[in-house]
Amino acid sequence: MGLETTDDAAVYKLNEEQALIHTLDFFTPVVDDPYVFGQIAAANALSDVYAMGGTPLLALNIACFPTCFPPELMGAILKGGADKVKEAGALIAGGHTISDEEPKYGLSVTGLVHPNGMVTNAGAQVGDVLVLTKPLGTGIILTAAKADLAQKDVVALVEESMATLNRNAAQAMVAQSVVACTDITGFGLLGHGHEMAVASGVALKIRAAQVPLFRDVLAYARMGLIPGGAYRNREYLKGKVSFGAGVHEALQIAFFDPQTSGGLLLSIAAHKVDHLLADLKARGVGDACIIGRVVAGKPGYIEVN
Repeated sequence: MGLETTDDAAVYKLNEEQALIHTLDFFTPVVDDPYVFGQIAAANALSDVYAMGGTPLLALNIACFPTCFPPELMGAILKGGADKVKEAGALIAGGHTISDEEPKYGLSVTGLVHPNGMVTNAGAQVGDVLVLTKPLGTGIILTAAKADLAQKDVVALVEESMATLNRNAAQAMVAQSVVACTDITGFGLLGHGHEMAVASGVALKIRAAQVPLFRDVLAYARMGLIPGGAYRNREYLKGKVSFGAGVHEALQIAFFDPQTSGGLLLSIAAHKVDHLLADLKARGVGDACIIGRVVAGKPGYIEVN
């Protein structure tokens, strides 16, 4: 698995029993606390391995720090990442750091999967049900936080969600034979949903009222507290997404909102979805819910009603 389906990670088959998953991701700080930032950046990078149905084995730090950056802040970021990798059952085995004007941190992650157990974004089939495992709105909430307008308890909830591994969701996904998956990150729900639909040769129907959002997301969107990435996502998807008359502007922009360490978008046969939801709940993935269906139509097209 390489670039052909814009999947979440590269996969290299070693033999009939083992395939390596490899991915990397890093970005600038999205929260003020350096330890929490390290956790979030690590969880975000590890998510690509989980989205492919794999188990993380090894991670290397990727870090950029200004020459004047306090060593204690560097240490806190790296510790946050290391603790999250340890929680995932993997190992930090070094990495590379360079001097840069703006701090950045993330991981290069290697995982393992059985070649026949790999989950890609290209397996969605007409009639499948779509399940999302985390609420949307991290980009809007973080934008509001930068403007000192977000409620502290909402920010804390979003930080906790971003730092939560997608491991339990991935384990349920594999156990319940989910046929397609992608994690929701910078291209937002509709961008990553579009990628899945194109790769699978299908269209999607999303029920707007069923999509979970963090509290206050719509209020902040109405105030114009919207990250630039949401507008870029919307521009890219022109002609590829349509909205029903009842889907108001603030809700539309929430579906384009770029996510940091978002949840998994799962496509599963309709007769298996109840078992999947029960399994997710049993594993502590309490926000998971049905948000739509896979339908026949122009590949990649998404209808939101």
